[in-house]
Amino acid sequence: MATQQTGEAAEARAERILEVFAEAFGELLAADPAAFRVKFRKMAASAFAFYRGTACLFYADAAEDDGPGGESGRKGPFLDERTGRVWIHGDLHAENFGTYMDANGRLVFNVNDFDEAFVGPFTWDVKRFAASVALLGYGKALSDELISGLVRTYAGAYRERIRALAGGGEQSGDGTPPALTLDTAHGPVLAALRSARTNTRFGLLETMTEIRDWERRFAPGGGAVALEEDVRSEVLEAFDAYIATLPGATRFRSDAYRVKDVVGRRGIGIGSAGLPSYNILLEGHSDALENDLVIYMKQAQTPAVSRHITDPAIHGYFRHEGHRTVISQRALQAHADPWLGWTELRGAGQLVAEVSPYALDLDWSDLDDLDDITQVVGDLGRATATMHAAADDESGHSLVPFSTERAIDEAIGEDGEGFAQMLTDFAHDYGTRTRHDHQIFVDLFRNGRIPGLQD
Repeated sequence: MATQQTGEAAEARAERILEVFAEAFGELLAADPAAFRVKFRKMAASAFAFYRGTACLFYADAAEDDGPGGESGRKGPFLDERTGRVWIHGDLHAENFGTYMDANGRLVFNVNDFDEAFVGPFTWDVKRFAASVALLGYGKALSDELISGLVRTYAGAYRERIRALAGGGEQSGDGTPPALTLDTAHGPVLAALRSARTNTRFGLLETMTEIRDWERRFAPGGGAVALEEDVRSEVLEAFDAYIATLPGATRFRSDAYRVKDVVGRRGIGIGSAGLPSYNILLEGHSDALENDLVIYMKQAQTPAVSRHITDPAIHGYFRHEGHRTVISQRALQAHADPWLGWTELRGAGQLVAEVSPYALDLDWSDLDDLDDITQVVGDLGRATATMHAAADDESGHSLVPFSTERAIDEAIGEDGEGFAQMLTDFAHDYGTRTRHDHQIFVDLFRNGRIPGLQD
């Protein structure tokens, strides 16, 4: 297990962190240093917040630890030419799960935020999640033994669901893997779904818009930024191109796409610092003002994991990062948001989706009972397996032309104990490393050693 770094080792790690940050954040940081000051102050708050914001560092370490090898491009336990090349979430940690309304109008609890999704080793997803459990557990003062139990619960639930899906079991009525819904969820996950169910689009509109001259418009303030006319025109042109990327089965009446207002956005998530973003107010499903709808358009980012995947067939599959994000989400998430699409703005790929009132993240701050935490971790293990199984030869994309669940099931085989032990060992080791890295980062930041952010 990792130990506290001192002296030369700590300084070498500090230089490594700065090197990775320069590659991952350099251009965006130079363009908007104020946004990165906010991002980094949020990351300084805790080791887990630091972990959330540094997928780039995680994959730099993972690539060094696993190393290149074989046709899969990576060597390591449970990896072969297939399991080293599956659709992965790319930033799978315990807080990247929540509720959403799927294309069938069903509230679902599942993985969310696919900004970092790509094709790579499935073990990188489950390892990243396992380390996040160790960090959350440490933050709740759980013993190493209890943390090990949680990681093993996750590993066991993942293994059990993968095996069931590989055998053709546990399919829903439409042939997709089973989902956590109001009918199937229990405990804190069910509570999250019920909370999301009480929200309404009208309630969301009330927080973002106002009625002026008998028409709905975005309200000033609250992170909304008025646009210059030339920028507005560019955004509207990009919006027109986006409409053509929506799946034909989910196209709405033509009036639904009528634009009522457009604004810029400030104050978006920890992982999107420096990325331009816009909100667009649409007519929606009817002429009634209460049915207006808000979508967002934001510049998609280069996924951290992609810097360590060298297969040109993978990189060449995507037109741009917006296209990559949408295609990945549609592959990994059954019945994705019907408003999910892509476009280009000033040569940069954009992700477009609904600002949904039904999207709520799981709140770990209120999860303190060990039984509740254990139940949630098991649910997330099953959700991870369901996500991996959704994205394969049946998802309509040629990048992964085989059954993911069967490939993973065969790779783990009868070594479920070895799989669980691998994740447990990694969780403790990388959790310890991250806590040390967090302290190094705080010292780098507060002492003005991050280039571009010196006061």
